[in-house]
Amino acid sequence: MATALPDIPAVASESPVKEPAPRREYPGALVVVEGIDGSGKSTQLYLLKRWLEIGGYRIHFTEWNSSPLVKSATRRGKQRRLLTPTTFSLLHAADFADRCERQILPLLRGGYLVLADRYIYTAFARDAARGCAAHWLRNLYSFAPIPDITFYFRAPLDVAVSRIVSGRPKLKYYEAGMDLGLSLDRAESFRIFQERILANYDQMIETDHFVLMDGTVRVNKLQKLMRQILGKKIDLDQFGPKKAGAKKK
Repeated sequence: MATALPDIPAVASESPVKEPAPRREYPGALVVVEGIDGSGKSTQLYLLKRWLEIGGYRIHFTEWNSSPLVKSATRRGKQRRLLTPTTFSLLHAADFADRCERQILPLLRGGYLVLADRYIYTAFARDAARGCAAHWLRNLYSFAPIPDITFYFRAPLDVAVSRIVSGRPKLKYYEAGMDLGLSLDRAESFRIFQERILANYDQMIETDHFVLMDGTVRVNKLQKLMRQILGKKIDLDQFGPKKAGAKKK
């Protein structure tokens, strides 16, 4: 049975819970996108990234599971199908810790706007769907900086799954959740797995202060809104190019 769709306004909304200010140890800012596969999050972050790059802003882009230090071990584990839910989770945590220490935190301290395609909430949603305890996952990632904005792109399960299945020749073993024994059919296993992940994301909307974005809205309209929210919540001038004739302090 499909996960019930929460009430989503025409385009976006923010959690009614008052959002606490992120712990500040740096002059930079952290913007994150989250959502299940096929929700449109990566497309929107790419468009935002290009817009900021063209504008000359100081930005850095990072994405989930991309540390060269861990990538080879993860690849071997996947190829041999040796990864248990716990080892899979720990590999992703090691990947994130490496990127956090070498990229995210140094650049935040250096005054950059850091854009992250998936963040710790991916682990909270996906690893919990594999059976890892929520409190264990929260403790595992307790060192992570709190994002200034977390955009959560929410598309109905059928829409998101259709986007992925129609665009790929074959779903990968772990991507489809085949390690969990949900179904012998890879496409059906993927659907069930994504449904679990979606339910976990929905539970974090208020507690983790997500900005809820309707993933079914036209790409250009959604991008315009994303830029508006970014400009409202973050002083982009501090990351922009220095204006000609500006006096040094």
